[in-house]
Amino acid sequence: QVQVVESGGGLVPTGGSLRLSCAASGGIFSINAMGWYRQAPGKSRVLVARITSGGTTNYADSIKGRFAISRDNAKNTVYLQMNSLKPEDTAVYYCYAMDVTPSLNEYTYWGQGTQVTVSS
Repeated sequence: QVQVVESGGGLVPTGGSLRLSCAASGGIFSINAMGWYRQAPGKSRVLVARITSGGTTNYADSIKGRFAISRDNAKNTVYLQMNSLKPEDTAVYYCYAMDVTPSLNEYTYWGQGTQVTVSS
């Protein structure tokens, strides 16, 4: 079973920065995509950013130019550098890791979430 653990959330003022980290461990075959979703109160969970093992990235339009995702494949760890934070970035941020078995079955594992609160 793969475990996914996030860290780095907290309370910051508008315009501040935070760096989220997420590590996958356990019975890993081959982690392909890793990334971050977020869920604000009363809203659905939405994609923030993702990165493949080859380094291809995708970002939500709302955070382009402010957030940057990176990855350490050797450590199965993904990072989300968040700059110029806005109150609307307030949400629980969830990390995921997609594991691919030798038979090419894909399994997605989720972290428990980390709270990011941006004060106005």
